Amino acid sequence: MYEFIRGEIAELNPATVVVETAGVGYSIRISLNTYTLLNGLKEARLFTHLIVRDDAHLLYGFAHAGEREIFRNLLSVNGVGAATAMMLLSTLSPDEIIAAVSSENVALLKTVKGIGVKTAQRIIIDLKDKLGKASGAEQILIPANNTIPNEALSALVMLGFAKKEAEAAVSKILKDDPQSSVENVIKQALKRL
Repeated sequence: MYEFIRGEIAELNPATVVVETAGVGYSIRISLNTYTLLNGLKEARLFTHLIVRDDAHLLYGFAHAGEREIFRNLLSVNGVGAATAMMLLSTLSPDEIIAAVSSENVALLKTVKGIGVKTAQRIIIDLKDKLGKASGAEQILIPANNTIPNEALSALVMLGFAKKEAEAAVSKILKDDPQSSVENVIKQALKRL
């Protein structure tokens, strides 16, 4: 229904962005990869996907059309919903997902929270031919940020993890590597939780 939204970034955190356009603020769920590309920008153009449920209308946004295409392909796999697809796109880059599917790397897909052996195999079987045509995202540059623990915790809670467990994981990761970026903290936490 909506191809893209362009406007001023009113609010940005690792799981959502609010884009203001024509006086309306749109709350859009984003992947960690998209967050990385939006961080530091004042305006954005996001390729969108709208999911209408009985209880909500959810808008998902992606920095590149290729990432949205991967999201849509993941939704076509039986047993993979929007939350799982976003978890995949937040844990692995679009290029890593394409490579994992192309090389039938079940072990890499299993590292994502909520993906078991059967789901990983189903993703590979269903998408092996489709994802070869999807374009990957551009190289991601990770900026430094001084609110790393709060942003990482917020993203993990929005992805459905218990706050207490997420706090413990974030604390341990930052203790081991105090210079870690928000993106790295979240990726490491997703692997541990």
